[in-house]
Amino acid sequence: MRQIGIRSVDPGEKRFVHAMGVEVFDMRYIDEMGMRHTMELALATMDANTHLHVSFDVDFLDPTIAPGVGTLVPGGPTYREAQLCMEMIYDSGRLGSLDVMELNPALDVRNRTAVLAVDLIESLFGKSTLMRNHDVA
Repeated sequence: MRQIGIRSVDPGEKRFVHAMGVEVFDMRYIDEMGMRHTMELALATMDANTHLHVSFDVDFLDPTIAPGVGTLVPGGPTYREAQLCMEMIYDSGRLGSLDVMELNPALDVRNRTAVLAVDLIESLFGKSTLMRNHDVA
């Protein structure tokens, strides 16, 4: 299990994460090392038998780009960092399942967060520019 983009952890959660040996790439790590390096490390140990489940907590995103969540904690990944994260997961070929959490339409602003979440999920499933077209040999 790996958590990416963590920036607000209460004491109980912190104890649990350490007790369970969860690998955490918090925002300080991402700030220092970059999202590409973070994702390379997070995906490095996966092999052909890995079923990768992504639990996409929308509140992982910075609230300036994703206001439609219940827990607004500043300092989350930018749009491009989140896109890179999703694109690299797709590129790994290991995605097996997905759940989406923490999107609250009642708190969203003109569906901004919902549209962003759909855009990121499309990237997770392979939507790409011409530069990254996986369908052409």
